[in-house]
Amino acid sequence: MRNVVVTGIGLITPIGLSTEESWRRCIAGESGIGLVTRFSVEKYPTRIAGEVKGFDVTKYFEPKEARRFDLFNHYAVGAALDALKDSHLEISPANAERVGVIIGSGIGGLISISETAISVAKDGPRYVTPFFIPGAIINMASGYLAIRTGAKGPNYAVVSACATGNHAIADGFHIIRRGEADVMLVGGAEASVTEVAFAGFCSARAMSKRNDEPQRASRPFDKDRDGFVLSEGASVLILEEEEHARQRGAHMYARMLSCGMTADAFHITAPPDEGEGAQRSMKLAVEYAGLKPEQIDYINAHGTSTGLGDVAETKAVKKVFGAHAKKLAMSSTKSMIGHLLGAAGAAEAAFTILALRDGILPPTINLENADPECDLDYVANTARKKDIRYALSNGFGFGGTNATVCFEKIVQ
Repeated sequence: MRNVVVTGIGLITPIGLSTEESWRRCIAGESGIGLVTRFSVEKYPTRIAGEVKGFDVTKYFEPKEARRFDLFNHYAVGAALDALKDSHLEISPANAERVGVIIGSGIGGLISISETAISVAKDGPRYVTPFFIPGAIINMASGYLAIRTGAKGPNYAVVSACATGNHAIADGFHIIRRGEADVMLVGGAEASVTEVAFAGFCSARAMSKRNDEPQRASRPFDKDRDGFVLSEGASVLILEEEEHARQRGAHMYARMLSCGMTADAFHITAPPDEGEGAQRSMKLAVEYAGLKPEQIDYINAHGTSTGLGDVAETKAVKKVFGAHAKKLAMSSTKSMIGHLLGAAGAAEAAFTILALRDGILPPTINLENADPECDLDYVANTARKKDIRYALSNGFGFGGTNATVCFEKIVQ
């Protein structure tokens, strides 16, 4: 099997329009959560979200072209082009067939779908743009990127709710390992800060109602947490076969070692009490990497700030790592960026890779009064300097789908 490394990162999040800005604000413990500005939230019990602020679509699209695509596609293309630039990878006719794209989304073009449904109900079908369907479907992020860049390798989308980003990374990893491509652009994008999403998640009583303190609303593992915070953005990684990267003199952020993928087969939204599926996901990732549990230094938790989820993930970590669970560090970067749904796993994998690169563990902010059932080291409130070698990043989604990715620091 061929080795796989990360040679580029693109991040667009509620705390930054670039990788380095997002990372700088992440380790500073800054929150990107605020009152919703995109639509009136007076009739909703939740009025806060993690909106991407200051995004300039013309940096990546001609205005006419941009109007053909949903916002999630704008974020996906932006993060991917930034990642390509970061990797200094040139796609040409000579290598195009060896470069693929897998960028997923949990929901896809929800803004376009919502607006078009309202338009049809009000004015009939006459004014619906012919670009509505291609601009809203989830696989168009991957397809359009191939058109823009010329990448002719494997091209599709992954959809697995909040595990989407990790599954996209996992698929790209396996494609390179099998020799079907040398480079894969992988990740996730989401733009679901919409009225219809708010209506759905509020009905499910899943989101925080801490409207008076938006920046303190996402509080994973804290006793006073009351739900997740809906957010948006995108993250794309450039995965590359290691020898291919070395031959072109590419900078390598980290080595990807493995992934573990499982299903709870339990409930459409709730995890099993002991996080059994999450246990197996982490256990498989460690085993496939050829590591022992005690070698894992850090876990970027799924950590959504929900009552059931945080406890189940904590219990799962204890089951998998035993006594070592008390020694490893685990944090939730959702405490700062909120929950990016289909983009969450890819963004958190990026933060995990940057933690390996810089020897800095991102904090779990707003952890002021730990839940008694959440009693591990969550790097509370302040980033921590620590040289780490092996790290996991978890992604769990509705439907009981689980995916854990494992990375190794490259020692120069």
